[in-house]
Amino acid sequence: MRASIFFSRLLRTAVFCFLLPSIGFSAELLMIESDDCPYCRRFHAEIGIAYPKTEEGQRAPLKLLDISMPMPEQYKNIKPAFVTPTFILVDGSKEVDRLAGYPGDEHFWFLLGEMLDKL
Repeated sequence: MRASIFFSRLLRTAVFCFLLPSIGFSAELLMIESDDCPYCRRFHAEIGIAYPKTEEGQRAPLKLLDISMPMPEQYKNIKPAFVTPTFILVDGSKEVDRLAGYPGDEHFWFLLGEMLDKL
């Protein structure tokens, strides 16, 4: 029984990895931050290192943007952030949802899940 579960998971993983390059995810999670933001530092300590390894991080990779810099051209249609950190979920160049502030690790994952459901 254990072997069949193992091979079933292995097959699903192989199929997913084979199809992943052709799916072409365009979602990103923009994090608008600043050097002097204690909540930004807290996010990086609690979530930042693990985020890319999570399903959420694979679905919407984190892109760090400094609030003092102009928004990159590809995000020119997104309204600016006035609070750090601000997390903006984008699909292509369109804003899907945003979260102003960092509510702590447990609440962040819950709220991020709700944001990703809107994709």
